[in-house]
Amino acid sequence: MDRRKLASALLVLTLSGALLMLPPFVMVFNQPISHFGVPQIVIYLFVVWLLLIGGTALLTHLLPREQPPNSGESD
Repeated sequence: MDRRKLASALLVLTLSGALLMLPPFVMVFNQPISHFGVPQIVIYLFVVWLLLIGGTALLTHLLPREQPPNSGESD
């Protein structure tokens, strides 16, 4: 993929992660429901957090390295 597209994908991932952590979205999962003894809101927050880490790791792994400027010119 192109470096610009991957950088844009990182921006979208960051913005969507911030959006998913806003109180209106988080409060949807603030119900008196437990899964395996863990409240639903805690599971939601950890799943979003893990998905953001995984998405960031994947996108940064796919990002090509920048080529350093040609500074090895001989006199």
